[in-house]
Amino acid sequence: MPKNERHPLVRCGVAGVGYLGRHHARIYSGLEQCELVGVFDPDEARSREIAESHDCESFSSLKELGEACEAVSVVVPTDRHCEVALELFEEDCHLLIEKPLCANLGEAEQILSAANASGRIVQVGHIEHFNPVMKFLEDAVELPRFITADRLAPFNVRGTEVGVVLDLMIHDLGVILQLVKSPVRKIESAGVGVLSPTEDIANARITFENGCVANINTSRVSLKKVREIRVFQPNTYLSLDFMNQKGHLLRKVGLNLEKEEIPIEKGEPLQLELASFVNCVVHYEEPKVGAALGKTALELAIRITEQIRAQQDDFGS
Repeated sequence: MPKNERHPLVRCGVAGVGYLGRHHARIYSGLEQCELVGVFDPDEARSREIAESHDCESFSSLKELGEACEAVSVVVPTDRHCEVALELFEEDCHLLIEKPLCANLGEAEQILSAANASGRIVQVGHIEHFNPVMKFLEDAVELPRFITADRLAPFNVRGTEVGVVLDLMIHDLGVILQLVKSPVRKIESAGVGVLSPTEDIANARITFENGCVANINTSRVSLKKVREIRVFQPNTYLSLDFMNQKGHLLRKVGLNLEKEEIPIEKGEPLQLELASFVNCVVHYEEPKVGAALGKTALELAIRITEQIRAQQDDFGS
């Protein structure tokens, strides 16, 4: 059936079915609004394995996947996001591109231009925006003055084609940009490589034009996983855990602080993210995290990365 004709289900596919891509395939196969048509991966054995487990087709090329699908998740290494996205745009596919949008701003412009020219939807996989914790933050945060975020993870070779800022910190950058809603005035950052050629630990202190300050700690060489954020605003302090989807707030009542546990209805963020993407395709709506926001987060991540590497060059000289 031609893509411009109505179809009862959105025909979805996944480009890249490694560690994360296999979960995209799993979730698409269970969503009511879509049909998982198939997957593509350069590792043919892996592609066949995932296809067989979800009763869909293993395509022999990216072009064939694009021809068969209306919407595709791009879950390949970051340094290949742009080339894969551009090829899929040629097949008139709507895309969910895993974060970061791409490896540099030049590639981001190419993706934006191609999406606009083809009239296709682009959603960027900033998954924390679909975490139920984020929904509470968006409702509760009105005038943030100070934010701290900690994101720690054990080392994994996956993702090390970029530094930890583009790999992990970018999650918190996207969240904080959405909450603060103010231009960046100043960045102070530091980082160091431990197990990979690029930085594995990084800290960024960001001052915004409205006076809010955010301090972000990120590591991919930790012995434990942590994904926490704390937001301070007049009369209220919020502490939330993205990983365990729980938290509390302290509210000023007279001269005292009263603690309240936050009722968060738990859900799988990736399932919520993909369901939202499919719904945007069905109704041809702008995604919650579109290419423009993805580019803004990427730009900030690159500024931090460049500052860290300039300091490292100075130290080594």
